[in-house]
Amino acid sequence: MKKLLDILRGAVIGLANVIPGVSGGTMMVSMGIYDTIINCITHLFSDFKKSLKTLFPYLVGMALAIIIGSVALNVAFERFPLPTNTLFIGLILGSVPIILRQMKGLKLNTLSVCLFLVFFALVIVPKAIANRTLVDGNEAGGNGALSLSFGGILLLVALGALSSASMVVPGISGSMMLKILGYYNPIVVDTLGGMFKNALPARDWAAVGHSVLILIPFGIGILIGLFGIAKLIEVLLKKWKGYTYCAILGMVVASPVVILMDKSIYAMGTGWGILLASLVTFALGYFAATKLGGD
Repeated sequence: MKKLLDILRGAVIGLANVIPGVSGGTMMVSMGIYDTIINCITHLFSDFKKSLKTLFPYLVGMALAIIIGSVALNVAFERFPLPTNTLFIGLILGSVPIILRQMKGLKLNTLSVCLFLVFFALVIVPKAIANRTLVDGNEAGGNGALSLSFGGILLLVALGALSSASMVVPGISGSMMLKILGYYNPIVVDTLGGMFKNALPARDWAAVGHSVLILIPFGIGILIGLFGIAKLIEVLLKKWKGYTYCAILGMVVASPVVILMDKSIYAMGTGWGILLASLVTFALGYFAATKLGGD
């Protein structure tokens, strides 16, 4: 039963990582597994068997969700944008009691308040920038071009490192960072989604091979960023756990604000039916967070 729950938790993280504006790190916090995953990542080589055993069900869930999400999740966002987003808002806010338990014993002082406010702002500001550079959810300056030249490969590695670092940090969306830079559609929608939606069903092996060659350097960058930022967070949690969670709380609380700042989620209107459905999905998300956040 625990393995199944861990697969479901991994699926939630995977879905979050393909949705611009939603953070995989936030989902880890919301389910009470943030410290566990960070510890496994940083000790993967020194305690390989134990770390891999712990991570494996999460990775299975993430992989399945990313593959399915890159193809099918867009349908939910296109047809039911507000109720779908409020589901994730419920998941996010359901994590707040978990974070507050981690901060137990920390006295409220100037530093803790400042950390909360600074990291709250760090999440809001990129979205404000995105709102100025994106038009109706699409890159105003067009999609970034991908190539397999030496410079193009280095760019893919750098993009992977940036997006994975953002995935681990609660409140920061790796997908949104790619969106701001103009590479979300080329990598997630066209390359990853196109490979499973079009190339593989059509048995277009040349297109599949091209997609794989694009995704390999991007994946290498993800691993580089993942290990680097996870090590930093592990140190912070060991030395200043309470203050670190103050910063995390600021980012987590800012996440629903960032989601609601996205004008595209109101594309289908805000009639009573949509608002009622959104309240229901919010409640489901909050309830799911409390259950997935348990043992």
